[in-house]
Amino acid sequence: MLFLLIALLSPVLQFFLPWWIIAIIAFGAAYWKASSATTAFLSGFLAIVVVWVIKALFTHIQTEGILTARIAELFFLPSPILLIAITAFIGGLVGGMAALSGYFVKQLFVKE
Repeated sequence: MLFLLIALLSPVLQFFLPWWIIAIIAFGAAYWKASSATTAFLSGFLAIVVVWVIKALFTHIQTEGILTARIAELFFLPSPILLIAITAFIGGLVGGMAALSGYFVKQLFVKE
């Protein structure tokens, strides 16, 4: 449920807002729905990785690889696919850490 919530909200809101909206979405979703720290991190990480890989591959295919090849060249990367992987990993870390933070903030207010 948490994975789907983040994976569905983030591409919609990224269309209108800056890329870092993923952190706010992951934080809020994990604050609301996460049941454990592991679930929070993995849901945030994997949801953003999936969304960003799909978006990057769509852009790669749409531009026939020209855009990703030039950007990969700019960063001295041997392959555009490596650029897509690194991009997805960085986005996943942002989503995972934000979701983990949301879970931990929720734990501050939970009475045992």
